[in-house]
Amino acid sequence: FYPSFLFSLVSSFYGHSSKLAYCVTDIPPWYLCIFLGIQHYLTAFGGIIAIPLILSQGLCLQHDSLTQSHLISTIFFVSGVCTLLQVTFGVRLPILQGGTFTLLSPTMALLSMPEWTCPAWTQNASLVNTSSPEFINVWQSRMQVLQGSIMVGSLFQVLVGFSGLIGLFMRFIGPLTIAPTISLIGLSLFDSAGMNAGHHWGISSMTTCLIVIFSQYLRHISIPFPKYSKAKKFHTSRIYIFQILPVLLGITLSWLICYLLTIYNVLPSDPDKYGYLARTDIKGDVMGRAPWFRFPYPGQWGVPTVSLAGVFGILAGVISSMIESVGDYHACARLSGAPPPPRHAINRGIGVEGIGCLLAGAWGTGNGTTSYSENIGALGITKVQSKNSMVNAKSNTLGKMKCSHCAPTPPFFWNPGRGPIFHD
Repeated sequence: FYPSFLFSLVSSFYGHSSKLAYCVTDIPPWYLCIFLGIQHYLTAFGGIIAIPLILSQGLCLQHDSLTQSHLISTIFFVSGVCTLLQVTFGVRLPILQGGTFTLLSPTMALLSMPEWTCPAWTQNASLVNTSSPEFINVWQSRMQVLQGSIMVGSLFQVLVGFSGLIGLFMRFIGPLTIAPTISLIGLSLFDSAGMNAGHHWGISSMTTCLIVIFSQYLRHISIPFPKYSKAKKFHTSRIYIFQILPVLLGITLSWLICYLLTIYNVLPSDPDKYGYLARTDIKGDVMGRAPWFRFPYPGQWGVPTVSLAGVFGILAGVISSMIESVGDYHACARLSGAPPPPRHAINRGIGVEGIGCLLAGAWGTGNGTTSYSENIGALGITKVQSKNSMVNAKSNTLGKMKCSHCAPTPPFFWNPGRGPIFHD
């Protein structure tokens, strides 16, 4: 289970910072930063994209793929902004921010209350007119109460962080409290991971095997790439591409294989048959309806409202998220060859995460933000700890790209980054 692997990984790297390809303050070449950013993006992809897709059930959006793509666009945009704030003003470590599963349980519990249960007609695709005012009011009223509850709950995290309270509680937050908390959070992912991987176990297993092969068995193989400099003109430079980009290479190769299986009709075209969801052409109509550029903005779904029950539920999730993040900060620091983060750095990090939750609520993601353990694991696999790779990871505003995220093969959604973390 990934928390134990994460701590094993941290221990194996402690005192071996010489193995790092790039340290925290190093600046890799700009072109490498782009690919490293894409890799972190893909590592967090499964966890982040699962949140709006799960929320769409409670928001009555099962049959509105275009609005789902707008939610995905919003959560990725806000995650990118929060990541930039965290690595610049927060804990200042290469740690990625994204949607948090700790808020999903209280959110779905709130939406299951009698006054927020979806009307029966929204469950029938033939009865849903996604552009009708009635349908828009149904899902936006639910989103507005989530926004208000998250914004109020996030103020508690801002207070705990910037008041220094989290630093005072550090004596009570150690491995014995962090590990069970992260484990319980991770357990909630198993249903989602198994469900998506189960759409085609062959594709899911292939993606896992490719990442293992690239990161463990081909990591010492360097590939020559053309390079230009004023001194040497055109020449070749050898790069350990399999060590630096194992996740990106694994997912890209798997998607290309799925694409070939789709165009040659190896994968079934019948939606009722096993393996259909591994096709790369499902929900293609959404791409045509999506705008090329879409900039999310605060209050895009209307004026937020507040539910007292929702606020108390969000507070429980926020507390769990803070405990998880403290452990992530220490793990990230050790993997990065940096000293343990002092109290003031942890205070800043938690405070900035609170601001991130406030922004997520204002923008209308239906969720908050937290540190991502799987991307810390990616730091150990790639040996690249530069903050610049995190800055390049997200903040994409291409509407059609986010729309395409509604339709990729679900076996990829299981997110190999949430699985075991491999180490020497």
